[in-house]
Amino acid sequence: MVSKEVLQKHLQYTAWASKLLVDAAGTLSAEELTRDFATADKSVLGTLVHVFAADRIWYSRVAGPAQDFFIRPEDHSLDVLRTAWPALHERWQTFAAGLTPDQIEATVRYKDLRGNEHGQPLWQILLHMVNHGSHHRGQVSGFLRAMGHKPPATDLIYYYRVNP
Repeated sequence: MVSKEVLQKHLQYTAWASKLLVDAAGTLSAEELTRDFATADKSVLGTLVHVFAADRIWYSRVAGPAQDFFIRPEDHSLDVLRTAWPALHERWQTFAAGLTPDQIEATVRYKDLRGNEHGQPLWQILLHMVNHGSHHRGQVSGFLRAMGHKPPATDLIYYYRVNP
């Protein structure tokens, strides 16, 4: 079993790492922010918006109310990522603070955006969400390097070192 404290620490990590990359994205020109790298989410902005939207839809699935959309046109904005994403991370922290061991182990039933039904223990969903964000933050770091910028250090082990 995964403890509430471990889940809270990983949710704190994902908020910390995401903020570092949003801050880095804020230093880019408009062209760099939207440069197409021929990936699924295309650009720095598109990839960060994807992670934000995934964090949001997972929250809606586990804490409600369930939403039937993923990315809205207005999500494609650094202002949204600077304001709505930290607020979402706060909601995640509040949610996690109230979890009991039984809730952590309980199966969450939800429908994906195609209408397929799934069920997984809550702890698996939360760790998936953190891992998903790490994957895409790695892509953004690669995009930054490709454009000649030094990305911030967002490795989990680094987070542990600076946030004991």
